[in-house]
Amino acid sequence: MKAIEFTEYGAPEVLHLVEAARPAPKQGEVSIRVYATNVGYGDTLARNFRAVSARGFHMLGLFWFFTKFAFGWKKPKVQRLGSEFSGVIDAVGEGVTTFRPGDPVFGYLGERMGGYAEYVCMKANGALALKPASMTHEQAAVAPMGAMTALALLKKVNVQRGQRVLVLGASGGIGAAAVQLAKHFGAEVTGVCGARRLDFVRALGAHHVIDYSREDFARNGQTYDVILDVLGKSSFARCRGSLTPQGRYLLASFKTKQLLQMAWTSLAGGKRVVCVLAPESPEDLRAVRELIERGALRSIIDRTFPLEQAAEAHRYVESGEKQGQVVITVARGAGLEEVRISGALTLPPALAT
Repeated sequence: MKAIEFTEYGAPEVLHLVEAARPAPKQGEVSIRVYATNVGYGDTLARNFRAVSARGFHMLGLFWFFTKFAFGWKKPKVQRLGSEFSGVIDAVGEGVTTFRPGDPVFGYLGERMGGYAEYVCMKANGALALKPASMTHEQAAVAPMGAMTALALLKKVNVQRGQRVLVLGASGGIGAAAVQLAKHFGAEVTGVCGARRLDFVRALGAHHVIDYSREDFARNGQTYDVILDVLGKSSFARCRGSLTPQGRYLLASFKTKQLLQMAWTSLAGGKRVVCVLAPESPEDLRAVRELIERGALRSIIDRTFPLEQAAEAHRYVESGEKQGQVVITVARGAGLEEVRISGALTLPPALAT
């Protein structure tokens, strides 16, 4: 089978197309023919993880150590990227009764990755679910991790109708899902992002958008019941004045300082810091699937790249020009996705000529 692998950390050029042995499902596993996989933040981070210091890592230093150990200190142990995917069950291992060959599925592989290949095997009881019928494989491939994380975050603070929610990093995978889910729960949503992605965040359904290069949300006089900081790039001290008296500063990425702040603010009452580690279970993914089928979540694809152009896909993601999700199509004939931003329907730039 064809796969994209890398044996050295570095720039996108380290990604190479190889011929690899096709995996066979073990007991309790399923084999999936991959139709599409996401190019997410985690993929670009893992590709050059040697350059990521404990200080620069977006999570606890202890997590950095374990991730460094799992991924490899000088050379990558995990040599095949792709943690999110959509495809079709190809074969099932002994004891598997929840899926059958031919079932369209989508899922999340976690840190073991492996989606940049024509076939992948995983536990049948992992973060795997039937693909939403309303989505193409490209759309489904970018949904799992961001939506599961956003759902866990918003449920933790019980976002309700009439509340005001600010999302810092609204154009990323987690942020885009959080904007849509917060709106679905009845909140008034403000998304913060760069100028290039304002239309994308509007298309997600945000009631208000803020270009962080032109406006400082912490100084505009607005207050929010929840401020969700996806990558922990702000701080409680900076956000405190923008929170309502019982407001929550919600973090998907955090370090020891934020955990200590969560402890003392929970005792003090009033404005609080809340740190959340999102689950990765089949139950959570099935909850995401139900929300998708109810129209609460959708995916907006900017560009698709064939498997052979994985390096180009990474280069485009890191260019800062993307306005939506970037997908690698793996199976031939998997279909091409259209882009809908600000009511305009266009083909992905790579396919418009």
